[in-house]
Amino acid sequence: MTPSGASARGAALAVLGAVLDRRRPLDAALAGCRPLARLAARDRAFARLLVTTVLRRLGQIDAVIAAFVPRPPPLAARNALRLGAAQLLFLETPAHAAVDATVALMPPGSPWRGLVNAVLRRLSREGATLVPTEDAPRRNTPEWLWRRWAAAYGEARARAIATAHLAEPPLDLSVKADPQGWAARLGAEVLPWGSLRRPFAGPIEALPGYDQGAWWVQDAAAALPARLLGPLAGRTVIDLCAAPGGKTAELAAAGARVVAVERDPKRLARLAANLARLHLKAETVGADAAEWRPPAAAEAVLLDAPCTATGTIRRRPDVAHLKSAADIARLSRVQDRLLAAAAAMLAPGGTLVYCVCSLEPEEGPERIAALLAGAPDLVRVPVTAAEIGGLAEAVSPAGDLRTLPCHLAARGGLDGFYAARLRRLGLAVRRPS
Repeated sequence: MTPSGASARGAALAVLGAVLDRRRPLDAALAGCRPLARLAARDRAFARLLVTTVLRRLGQIDAVIAAFVPRPPPLAARNALRLGAAQLLFLETPAHAAVDATVALMPPGSPWRGLVNAVLRRLSREGATLVPTEDAPRRNTPEWLWRRWAAAYGEARARAIATAHLAEPPLDLSVKADPQGWAARLGAEVLPWGSLRRPFAGPIEALPGYDQGAWWVQDAAAALPARLLGPLAGRTVIDLCAAPGGKTAELAAAGARVVAVERDPKRLARLAANLARLHLKAETVGADAAEWRPPAAAEAVLLDAPCTATGTIRRRPDVAHLKSAADIARLSRVQDRLLAAAAAMLAPGGTLVYCVCSLEPEEGPERIAALLAGAPDLVRVPVTAAEIGGLAEAVSPAGDLRTLPCHLAARGGLDGFYAARLRRLGLAVRRPS
């Protein structure tokens, strides 16, 4: 084992503890881990893979550990065992490297060092026969989420969603122009609505076009809601809850005059930095979207509301372990406030697109139903398959967009997104000549 390999495992242990023990989001834990930042790119990628594998396979991993250790050890030892098990059971790491390096993570003299060593050595010999493989999608999904998805989508679809969460997703990119040309340069395929998809390998900063600002990272499903606003050249669009700016970039690249509203100063700064790299312009406003109002009624509003993000578990496996049903209820109230504010900004004939990266009905169709019940001057404008690259299975019976992680499964899946398009009744908005 190289020193860098030891450092990568040490950084992975620190990140895993931050997520599972201190309940920090994975992105924040990775960004805040100083040992990780000091590693070479290859070792940073290995550390991240270790952590995400544990989070994706936590049900199976903990079941194996529980068979050997009836009484859970302290958190540090438990997380070390989880990292070692992930290497032995799912990453095909050579046994000597996985065992020795993981044991070395325990402080000298720790009373749990021997336990970690004994358990991992047995796993290295018998792991393939001990890991529970029956119904892995359900075993690795928290029970409260499984029940909700089975109720909302049916048992078979819930299993397909959970299966999609077990695989490392590909890298999706949105390009400012010439998707076919950039696909050739990047070794990517072009999805039906223009997103590029390639294997997730190496630092994105090293890919062709990054320094030129030719593209940005954005899940292919996340690129769909902005398309529902229709042609954008010359139009003014208000983008609410805009950071980190993927949808802002889409709107600006399509020729819209964008007003991007974000209340978090750090996230707003990140949005501005992303736009600067892409050589795109937008007016940025630091404000709470539920309270801010534009100087004039808007012809187009995009609201990407805060949500539980359960549709992004394939990319952010920590979500499955950090969120709860209480978060759904809390965020639903936030979404109602934001929807009411967004609707109040619309001019007669104006269009509002509401979206969330959640699989939970309470954060999607139920919020739209509640809004429409109290707003007779708002109507739903159904989405068509032609608007979203022919992906007919992503159009709900009500005419809303509903992508699921199991959609396009043979090509790597999609994040789960919900979007609804509404229009305020009245005279059509006059566009500038």
